[in-house]
Amino acid sequence: MRTHQLVLRWIEDQLSGGQLAVGGRLPAERTLAEQLGVSRTSVREAIRVLEAMGVVRAGVGSGPEAGTVVISDPTAALGSALRLHVATQHLPVEDVVETRVLLESWAAARARPEAPEVDLAAALLDDMDEGHGIDDFLALDVRFHLALADAAGNAVVSAMMGSLREAIQGYAGQLTANLPDWDATASRLRAEHREILAAIRMDDGGRAAELVAAHIRGYYKEAGLGPKDSDPARLPWLA
Repeated sequence: MRTHQLVLRWIEDQLSGGQLAVGGRLPAERTLAEQLGVSRTSVREAIRVLEAMGVVRAGVGSGPEAGTVVISDPTAALGSALRLHVATQHLPVEDVVETRVLLESWAAARARPEAPEVDLAAALLDDMDEGHGIDDFLALDVRFHLALADAAGNAVVSAMMGSLREAIQGYAGQLTANLPDWDATASRLRAEHREILAAIRMDDGGRAAELVAAHIRGYYKEAGLGPKDSDPARLPWLA
């Protein structure tokens, strides 16, 4: 095990044991190096890894912002890794789409009608109706889908959807060049959004899940990305 991994293991043990929590500070670099018997370089390397993962925020100097503070941003590392792997084609876009279908259908089936995220989704739809360029429309579209995922109340699903955010917006935007009529597509997407939201408001999770699956696959099929599963109703958790 490399020495910086020893530091990572110690911090992991401190977090899981409750000695460290969100908002807590790590010992000073020199103190931690002496405590673990490693070099300060190893401590700095471990902190850089954790910062990239969204686990800590490293401040410099003195004052309230100084030191290394435990934060909570589980989407940071996942999002970066997914974008890179999609870019290198290690993760085919088709597989990312199917993952969206799985996550979002599950979330739609369990979204709580009274959740504040449902009201946020409705406000985002009103904004989408105001008329926007493609990039702004797609940004609102992603926020709408994230809000519905959050309405299910599952932190892991929310984190996974959040990590997909930029990858979704990126390749969705690239595929607009394949659409025959963007205005017609945007109008259809807005109407489908309204249907999905209405089903959630009526607490009809089964219909909401089917609508979300058809909505996601329909866009990519129209843009020339053939789905692996042509039947949007094949959702085993609805059985």
